[in-house]
Amino acid sequence: MVLASAYAHELPRYGLEVGLTNYAAVLIPVTDVGSLLYRIALGPPCLENARDGLGVWAMWSAILSLQGALDGGLDIPHSDKRFSGFSKDSKQLDAEVHSKYIYGGHVAAYMKILMEDEPEKYQSHFVEYIKRGIEPDGIEELYKKVHAAIHADPTQKKSEKEPPKQHKRYNLKKLTYDERKASLIEQLNALNAAAGADEEVDDEDAE
Repeated sequence: MVLASAYAHELPRYGLEVGLTNYAAVLIPVTDVGSLLYRIALGPPCLENARDGLGVWAMWSAILSLQGALDGGLDIPHSDKRFSGFSKDSKQLDAEVHSKYIYGGHVAAYMKILMEDEPEKYQSHFVEYIKRGIEPDGIEELYKKVHAAIHADPTQKKSEKEPPKQHKRYNLKKLTYDERKASLIEQLNALNAAAGADEEVDDEDAE
């Protein structure tokens, strides 16, 4: 049973309009999508249901590995090996390297490399960043502002978009028997007309 959900497409509401699929967007501590899920799940109307008989928070479980949800207090099976900054040699996680990725440092570094070495590629690859005036040196500050915005209001907002009046069909509509017969008659008559035959197919012939 799904009690709450959170998605990266909610992040533009908090000021992050680009890079919604990169490491920093989905793995920033406390304020990423995982923390949104944690805060939503423990907020009204689930508040009373989340307490056990002793009046403390019940243990929640999930099957996702999200740093923000871990920092939020969720019990999630995970391994530090999955995080950027983990060294196979020392078998330890370098917190500074991990922090760099969480705050978009790797994105900023790549932006600077392209700006110097491949300006044309930079212009095309980071076109949405450029439109919004986001520069490499401002990436970390951008994520900090997003953190603060989520802290201020982690509640979920209902979409204001109207649902489509007619849903798209990606599979063929199943025809009734009468519809299939009518289609067959139409096809046979078209073939007869193409062959120069005067005889028309009717319902009895189709049977």
